[in-house]
Amino acid sequence: MGIGTLVLCLVVCFLSVQAGEVVVTDKVFFDISIDDEPVGRIVIGLFGDIVPKTTKNFVVLASDGLDGKTYAGTQFHRVIKGFMIQGGDVINGDGTGTTSIYGHLFEDENFTVKHSEPGIISMANSGPDSNGCQFFITSAPTPWLDGKHVAFGKVLSGLDVISKIEDSKTDEEAKPLTPVVITKSGIIPSEPEKISIDTAE
Repeated sequence: MGIGTLVLCLVVCFLSVQAGEVVVTDKVFFDISIDDEPVGRIVIGLFGDIVPKTTKNFVVLASDGLDGKTYAGTQFHRVIKGFMIQGGDVINGDGTGTTSIYGHLFEDENFTVKHSEPGIISMANSGPDSNGCQFFITSAPTPWLDGKHVAFGKVLSGLDVISKIEDSKTDEEAKPLTPVVITKSGIIPSEPEKISIDTAE
């Protein structure tokens, strides 16, 4: 084996460790408006094999809902450019409320998926084992969140929509000055498919 071939093999092996394959078990969509103007659709692939409990909670809230409460009609209430967008408060709509299909809160399932790239969707929380309905989507690598927030999916299309949301003017608490609304949410019927993503060793 030549030096060039050996180096190539080492690089390929390193990349295969860093970027493992995961299965997208479910797909959810959000149609987004900013200041009542439609700006596009975000499609999210969920990792139900890795985090089945977290995935189920999200799927229910994105579709049939809990006691009539779904993500449709809720806002992205916190937007920090170059970091993330946060939403999913089906109770109060402003980041102060939470609930889940398992009760008020549920535990951290695992921290297998890393916050290693833009488009990772993860559970917002107020500390360990305090997951509910709120989530955030990263717009940059955020490795300091690993081990603290349960990541459970990845944006498959619509990063441009997230960029538009990030361009919204915000107040001193990172709340958009014009409403950023999930006008419609639901499930996209699909077969399981593999994608590449960083996972914890």
